Amino acid sequence: MITIKSPAEIAIMQKASAILVKAFQAVTPFIKSGVTTAKLDHIIHKTIENHGAVPSFLGYGGFPAASCISVNDTLIHGIPSETEILSDGDLVSIDIGVYYEGMHVDAARTFGIHLSTQAKHLMDTARESFFAALAFCKEGYRIGDISHAVEMRVRREGYGVVETFTGHGVGRDLHEDPAIPNFGKPGRGPRLRSGMTLAIEPMITLGSADVHILEDGWTVKTVDGQLAAHYENTVLITAGEPLVLTMSDEADNE
Repeated sequence: MITIKSPAEIAIMQKASAILVKAFQAVTPFIKSGVTTAKLDHIIHKTIENHGAVPSFLGYGGFPAASCISVNDTLIHGIPSETEILSDGDLVSIDIGVYYEGMHVDAARTFGIHLSTQAKHLMDTARESFFAALAFCKEGYRIGDISHAVEMRVRREGYGVVETFTGHGVGRDLHEDPAIPNFGKPGRGPRLRSGMTLAIEPMITLGSADVHILEDGWTVKTVDGQLAAHYENTVLITAGEPLVLTMSDEADNE
């Protein structure tokens, strides 16, 4: 069942989103060669806790960290590690969830460390496909319109669209209805209504869109070892233009 959020719940999600943005702001300067993914996770964890919130992912289904940090051919759900050290050329996708006063928000960014032109273009396309979808995040459109917009933007560049994992509703629970695939036909699926909160998250690959899960039960990698990129925001559907809750005024603007 798709939940419509009350004004009070939306206000809480806005506060949670401000904390999530601060976590990204805190960790961004440390995304560089020689830094472990465990250190990045520690910074994210402490920032969230210092603002009176809880990392949504920590302990979720047994996940052992505050954030998912996925490097290069890891698409999503990468487990931060003391032995994983970032290097020049790395694509680093960081997915953060914040739980505050009974409500969750969720967002992801892919960062680059002295990237090749090819890797940067993949990273930029993931981000741009989110904004292509955002144009359809209005009352009267359907979930399929969002999905189709992502797919068309990604396929135009010749990249793979991962079908195994989807975006989702978010709020009282970390994962709520509806599922939001990154592919599909326009005019299909539930109709958007004011008060819906959706985590829209393009997940794309340089090569094959096929992925597999490692024995740890979490880490999702491309089957061909090619690069992957991930971009996500929590979006509020309103009576007018959509509101991207997990994006600051100073960063990430289109």
